Amino acid sequence: MNLIRWDPIKELEDMSERLNRMFARPLSRRDNGKETLTVADWVPTVDIEEGEQDYHITAELPGLSKEDVKITLQEGVLTLQGQRKQEKEEKGKRFHRVERSYGAFVRSFALPDAVDETKVSAEFKDGELHIRLPKSEKAKPKAIEVKVA
Repeated sequence: MNLIRWDPIKELEDMSERLNRMFARPLSRRDNGKETLTVADWVPTVDIEEGEQDYHITAELPGLSKEDVKITLQEGVLTLQGQRKQEKEEKGKRFHRVERSYGAFVRSFALPDAVDETKVSAEFKDGELHIRLPKSEKAKPKAIEVKVA
């Protein structure tokens, strides 16, 4: 029988790491159909902006290539999904700390009716995914001239 010396600091670090992993995972939820998050190994951060002509979504996907990401648009829901693979330990090398998140992710967003789904475009550059969602002509503001009588 081997005795192992108890290290309270190591124990606290392990517990902290487990809690951080647990709280980093979003729970499945529906927010009035606006956005659905599913439990995933990690979730990329996303910014959504609205301009006069379009909506713009920027997702941070460091370490991924465009082949690692799939974008679908179906029935007014835009879905981003993909996977970041973990580097494997090579012979003669050991990882002492791994803080980056790996694994599969899924993000879904319900689009406003104003989006022209036939003109959606996406570009992947420098670890960022940029999705442009143009507004339909009927949704764009129009100036109406008021005549003085």
